[in-house]
Amino acid sequence: MPIIEIPYKPRALQKILHEKISKSRFSVLVLHRRAGKTVMCINHMIRAALTNPNQPSRYAFISPTFKQGKATAWDYIKTYAGKIPGVKFNESELRADFPNGSRITILGGENDQALRGIFLDGCVFDETQSINPSVFPEVIRPALADRKGWCIFIGTPKGRNYFYDLYCQAKKMDGWYASTHKASETGILDSEELDSAKQMMSPDLFEQEFECSFQAAITGAYYGTLIERAEQEGRITDELYDENLEVESWWDLGMNDQTVIWFVQRYKSQIRLIDYYEASGEGLDHYAKVINNKPYDYSTHIAPHDIKVRELGAYGKSRLESALELGISFTVAPKLSIEDGIEAVRKAIPNCYFDKNKCQVGIEALKAYQKRWDEKNQCFRNKPLHNFASHSADAFRTGIVGSGIEATDWKKTISVNTNYII
Repeated sequence: MPIIEIPYKPRALQKILHEKISKSRFSVLVLHRRAGKTVMCINHMIRAALTNPNQPSRYAFISPTFKQGKATAWDYIKTYAGKIPGVKFNESELRADFPNGSRITILGGENDQALRGIFLDGCVFDETQSINPSVFPEVIRPALADRKGWCIFIGTPKGRNYFYDLYCQAKKMDGWYASTHKASETGILDSEELDSAKQMMSPDLFEQEFECSFQAAITGAYYGTLIERAEQEGRITDELYDENLEVESWWDLGMNDQTVIWFVQRYKSQIRLIDYYEASGEGLDHYAKVINNKPYDYSTHIAPHDIKVRELGAYGKSRLESALELGISFTVAPKLSIEDGIEAVRKAIPNCYFDKNKCQVGIEALKAYQKRWDEKNQCFRNKPLHNFASHSADAFRTGIVGSGIEATDWKKTISVNTNYII
């Protein structure tokens, strides 16, 4: 039997982690930057692909986006698996096919529809803190079921979000392994390099990136501190729904990506976020069924201003007209700059209450909604980063602006009376 030598010499920490994760079906690894977590996980998958007796076997490396996965992992897969005789690489699909029938594929978490229908023997979530929290329980966990596949979640903290919750749960659950590895403890980066980084970075950013602190605020986050305050003040709670109050729905309608709906009640000065729904790749008829199947008495449905744009594929109809045919009468939010809308949301959140169970995915998205980093000028731009959080935050902003909750306080030229009501 030929001996295949992979050009990978694991560090001391990587050796320990290989052993630990091999004994657990699910692992959550919190590691500092440049700890070698991607290289370790790629090689863990390659070894599994070569030794799995159940063929064909399937493995996936899931990044926040397909483009990001290509940038961070694809070269590693080719470097380490390229020494295997007969392995074939598909550049367009970022797929490595092994001669024994195994396959490793890089996937992006931005489109959960593209992940459905697959089966997996094992997978890795990279930068878990930046992937939509619904991807694992709704899509990947079922894909692991029939083969009893394993999953490794890796990442560096980015506030107390889904990754933090997953880490805390893993420490308590049977069959799960969880560990944290700080730069000050691993010895991978020397003290001179860490001191240099500390001089160039804010204390919060250094603690987050190198000391694996979940306490540090998300750098560039628009609403992170406000949502944390809502948690501290007990405004993220159970069972907010009051059957005696009418419900508003706040929408962001995606074309080829996510559509998001927040379900909201108002009581005096309180804005109660009682429910949340998101999906992708569905038509308006799907969402009409969703809202009709809820036990809510609706007062209004609020959509963004671009719902009035006509679509060539819908016989020249706008989505507003299509929605009306399905029985959804939308109030169209006034057109407002993103910056002004974000400021309106900031003013409204102190009055918001969230159902912690039904709105969990939406809450995590609001925490993760952040400014875009400008690599050229090395600063944050006052423009949002487009990631899994964007659609949830856009729907929330549409509701705040469209319902006039903060409009008269923030910008007196905006009034709920300027809305177009069909």
